Amino acid sequence: MTRLKTTLLVLAAAVVLPTLATGCLVQPWTYDRMSNRYEHDKDHKTPILPPIRAGFAPPRCEDAPSDNEVMRLFNERRIRGVPYVYEEFQDDIQIVKNLRQDTIDPPRFFPLVGMAQLHHCHWECGIYYNDLVQSSYPYPAYIKKQKVEVLLIDKDHLHLYVGENPDQQRDTLIEMTKWR
Repeated sequence: MTRLKTTLLVLAAAVVLPTLATGCLVQPWTYDRMSNRYEHDKDHKTPILPPIRAGFAPPRCEDAPSDNEVMRLFNERRIRGVPYVYEEFQDDIQIVKNLRQDTIDPPRFFPLVGMAQLHHCHWECGIYYNDLVQSSYPYPAYIKKQKVEVLLIDKDHLHLYVGENPDQQRDTLIEMTKWR
């Protein structure tokens, strides 16, 4: 009788353990929680700004990418390594931002927006840092190098186009910004 119980217990373990190892215990809301944590609201949205007024200087690209934006993009491609075998760290990080392109396209039709002008704002972000590589296996090693990485970030946005009439441009500006 004990031999039968042992055999049934081994068979039950052989059936249950593979199902536990396949990842079937992941809850359905896990993906939503991970995407809320790592994706940001404004990642895939293009802002729509008021029209460019005739007789005024064209707007400039003054909204440089934030340091958090640059570091998120920088860390997306980093390899962390295997703990105690191969690990990488960055230290003494400095970020330099340069405007590469500031142009405004002629008006054209955009679906779901209407007539608008695309304002190209392209930024070049240089990241200067010390790269620390540490290993404990098979023998301890610690390597420190100065590195530079260049990231190109586009911060394009749209300006509505309502025509050449200054009164209509002013009215649209007031309506969009609630400013008089």
